[in-house]
Amino acid sequence: MRRVAGLVVVSPHVFVEEVTVASIERARVAFASSDLRLRLLRYHVDPDSAFHGWNDIWLDPAFRAWNIEDRLPLIRCPLLAVQGEDDEYGTMAQVGAIARLVPRSRLLMLPACGHSPHRDQPAALTAAIVGFLREQHGAQVRSATGTRV
Repeated sequence: MRRVAGLVVVSPHVFVEEVTVASIERARVAFASSDLRLRLLRYHVDPDSAFHGWNDIWLDPAFRAWNIEDRLPLIRCPLLAVQGEDDEYGTMAQVGAIARLVPRSRLLMLPACGHSPHRDQPAALTAAIVGFLREQHGAQVRSATGTRV
Protein backbone atom coordinates (compact mmCIF):
# COMPACT_ATOMS: atom_id res chain seq x y z
CA MET A 1 0.00 0.00 0.00
CA ARG A 2 1.33 3.44 -0.95
CA ARG A 3 0.88 6.27 1.50
CA VAL A 4 0.15 9.88 0.65
CA ALA A 5 3.47 11.71 0.42
CA GLY A 6 2.05 15.18 0.97
CA LEU A 7 -1.01 17.38 0.59
CA VAL A 8 -1.57 20.86 -0.75
CA VAL A 9 -4.91 22.40 0.17
CA VAL A 10 -5.95 25.72 -1.34
CA SER A 11 -8.64 27.86 0.29
CA PRO A 12 -9.68 24.94 2.48
CA HIS A 13 -12.75 24.74 4.68
CA VAL A 14 -12.79 22.64 7.83
CA PHE A 15 -15.92 24.20 9.39
CA VAL A 16 -18.71 26.59 8.41
CA GLU A 17 -18.22 30.31 9.05
CA GLU A 18 -20.79 33.10 8.85
CA VAL A 19 -18.66 34.91 6.25
CA THR A 20 -18.85 31.80 4.07
CA VAL A 21 -22.62 31.57 4.31
CA ALA A 22 -23.06 35.30 3.62
CA SER A 23 -20.84 35.13 0.52
CA ILE A 24 -22.63 32.03 -0.75
CA GLU A 25 -25.98 33.79 -0.27
CA ARG A 26 -24.65 36.69 -2.39
CA ALA A 27 -23.52 34.17 -5.02
CA ARG A 28 -27.07 32.79 -5.17
CA VAL A 29 -28.40 36.27 -5.88
CA ALA A 30 -25.71 36.83 -8.52
CA PHE A 31 -26.50 33.50 -10.20
CA ALA A 32 -30.17 34.50 -10.50
CA SER A 33 -29.65 38.14 -11.49
CA SER A 34 -26.36 38.48 -13.39
CA ASP A 35 -24.32 36.77 -16.09
CA LEU A 36 -22.77 34.35 -13.58
CA ARG A 37 -24.61 31.38 -15.09
CA LEU A 38 -23.24 32.22 -18.55
CA ARG A 39 -19.71 32.61 -17.17
CA LEU A 40 -19.96 29.18 -15.53
CA LEU A 41 -20.73 27.65 -18.94
CA ARG A 42 -16.99 28.01 -19.67
CA TYR A 43 -16.28 25.42 -16.96
CA HIS A 44 -19.42 23.30 -16.63
CA VAL A 45 -21.65 21.50 -19.12
CA ASP A 46 -24.55 21.94 -16.70
CA PRO A 47 -23.93 25.19 -14.79
CA ASP A 48 -27.26 24.95 -12.96
CA SER A 49 -26.41 21.56 -11.48
CA ALA A 50 -22.84 22.58 -10.65
CA PHE A 51 -23.91 25.82 -9.00
CA HIS A 52 -26.85 24.46 -7.04
CA GLY A 53 -24.96 21.30 -6.06
CA TRP A 54 -22.51 23.59 -4.26
CA ASN A 55 -24.78 26.46 -3.23
CA ASP A 56 -27.75 24.49 -1.91
CA ILE A 57 -25.64 22.32 0.39
CA TRP A 58 -23.78 25.22 1.98
CA LEU A 59 -27.03 27.17 2.51
CA ASP A 60 -28.94 24.23 4.01
CA PRO A 61 -29.42 25.07 7.72
CA ALA A 62 -28.45 21.49 8.64
CA PHE A 63 -25.03 22.04 7.05
CA ARG A 64 -24.15 24.78 9.57
CA ALA A 65 -22.95 22.04 11.93
CA TRP A 66 -20.49 20.57 9.40
CA ASN A 67 -17.04 20.44 10.97
CA ILE A 68 -14.08 18.14 10.28
CA GLU A 69 -11.62 19.52 12.83
CA ASP A 70 -11.73 16.24 14.76
CA ARG A 71 -10.41 14.45 11.66
CA LEU A 72 -7.42 16.74 11.05
CA PRO A 73 -5.06 15.10 13.60
CA LEU A 74 -5.33 11.92 11.51
CA ILE A 75 -3.37 13.60 8.70
CA ARG A 76 0.22 12.44 9.15
CA CYS A 77 1.84 13.52 5.91
CA PRO A 78 3.30 16.98 5.28
CA LEU A 79 0.62 19.50 4.36
CA LEU A 80 0.78 22.94 2.79
CA ALA A 81 -2.35 25.04 3.42
CA VAL A 82 -2.77 28.11 1.21
CA GLN A 83 -5.22 30.91 2.02
CA GLY A 84 -5.79 34.26 0.36
CA GLU A 85 -5.88 37.09 2.88
CA ASP A 86 -8.89 38.58 1.06
CA ASP A 87 -10.82 35.31 0.67
CA GLU A 88 -14.50 36.21 0.53
CA TYR A 89 -15.51 32.64 1.47
CA GLY A 90 -13.34 31.96 4.49
CA THR A 91 -11.05 33.47 7.10
CA MET A 92 -7.62 32.64 8.44
CA ALA A 93 -9.42 30.61 11.13
CA GLN A 94 -9.70 27.80 8.55
CA VAL A 95 -5.94 27.43 8.05
CA GLY A 96 -5.39 28.27 11.71
CA ALA A 97 -7.31 25.14 12.65
CA ILE A 98 -5.18 23.13 10.21
CA ALA A 99 -1.97 24.56 11.70
CA ARG A 100 -3.16 23.70 15.20
CA LEU A 101 -4.38 20.19 14.42
CA VAL A 102 -2.19 18.81 11.61
CA PRO A 103 1.24 18.04 13.06
CA ARG A 104 3.28 18.53 9.86
CA SER A 105 1.45 21.49 8.37
CA ARG A 106 2.82 24.68 6.91
CA LEU A 107 0.75 27.75 6.04
CA LEU A 108 1.01 30.23 3.22
CA MET A 109 -1.13 33.35 3.42
CA LEU A 110 -1.20 35.26 0.16
CA PRO A 111 -1.79 39.04 0.22
CA ALA A 112 -4.04 40.65 -2.39
CA CYS A 113 -5.64 37.26 -2.95
CA GLY A 114 -9.22 36.04 -2.70
CA HIS A 115 -10.69 32.55 -2.79
CA SER A 116 -8.92 31.59 -6.04
CA PRO A 117 -5.15 31.79 -5.60
CA HIS A 118 -4.68 29.97 -8.91
CA ARG A 119 -6.24 33.05 -10.59
CA ASP A 120 -5.27 35.86 -8.18
CA GLN A 121 -1.67 34.83 -7.44
CA PRO A 122 -0.75 32.02 -9.87
CA ALA A 123 3.01 32.58 -9.77
CA ALA A 124 3.12 32.72 -5.96
CA LEU A 125 0.93 29.62 -5.67
CA THR A 126 3.02 27.66 -8.17
CA ALA A 127 6.29 28.69 -6.50
CA ALA A 128 4.95 27.67 -3.08
CA ILE A 129 3.80 24.27 -4.34
CA VAL A 130 7.07 23.59 -6.15
CA GLY A 131 9.03 24.64 -3.07
CA PHE A 132 6.91 22.40 -0.85
CA LEU A 133 7.37 19.45 -3.19
CA ARG A 134 11.11 20.02 -3.38
CA GLU A 135 11.33 20.09 0.41
CA GLN A 136 9.45 16.81 0.61
CA HIS A 137 10.96 14.98 -2.37
CA GLY A 138 14.21 16.68 -3.30
CA ALA A 139 15.14 17.63 -6.84
CA GLN A 140 12.99 14.93 -8.43
CA VAL A 141 9.98 17.24 -8.78
CA ARG A 142 8.61 17.35 -12.30
CA SER A 143 5.95 19.56 -13.83
CA ALA A 144 2.76 18.27 -15.41
CA THR A 145 4.58 18.26 -18.74
CA GLY A 146 7.30 16.00 -17.37
CA THR A 147 10.06 18.61 -17.22
CA ARG A 148 12.01 19.11 -14.02
CA VAL A 149 11.08 22.24 -12.11
